[in-house]
Amino acid sequence: MNILLLEDDEALTAFIARGLEELGHHVHCVSNGQAAGTMLMGMRFDVAVLDRMVPGMDGLSVVRLAREAGCQTPVLLLTALGGIEDRVLGLEAGADDYLVKPFAFSEFVARLIALTRRPPNMVGNDVLACGAIEMDLKRRTVRRDGRAIELQPREFSLLEQLLRSPDRVVSRTMLLDQVWNFGFDPQTNIVETHMSRLRSKLNQGFSADAIRTVRGSGYILAETGG
Repeated sequence: MNILLLEDDEALTAFIARGLEELGHHVHCVSNGQAAGTMLMGMRFDVAVLDRMVPGMDGLSVVRLAREAGCQTPVLLLTALGGIEDRVLGLEAGADDYLVKPFAFSEFVARLIALTRRPPNMVGNDVLACGAIEMDLKRRTVRRDGRAIELQPREFSLLEQLLRSPDRVVSRTMLLDQVWNFGFDPQTNIVETHMSRLRSKLNQGFSADAIRTVRGSGYILAETGG
């Protein structure tokens, strides 16, 4: 894997880099957020590891700016802050996973590998569609009845999960797991907030709601036309 590592602790940086390189991975090490942001948005990485608290621009700001710029690289945040609210804040900023220091190197590697696994794809088909909604996975575009719809990365991922199960209710827990890599309920309205934004964008200019809420169960794509 090609890995970006943002960490200002020299000893920890050396430890992580050495361990990853011994496993055959290539590690790009930086100690400040500005450099990490430039590399993350200008180079291709399989995964990025960002320390949340570094001098200057912190890891949280780096991932937030990267997501706003459309960067899809999986991100693992490292931090000494282990509270639920801290983890939720990191995930809402756009991180895919969160690891609290100190950590076991074996768990660290396992999380990186898990982040690089992509959900099952439709072999030979880069397009997902349901009714008037069409998503091009390769071009990262979405259209409804031929009209282009601009989505943020998390919104795109939410819609992708719904499109992969067009005839089934997708639960809140499933979305937390697939989109935010949360294996438990963090008692947050993160799903509802992002789903509301997705809905607003999909429905703008159309009379029918593209997504139906199944109370107590989750969400399902509505069988709508344009």
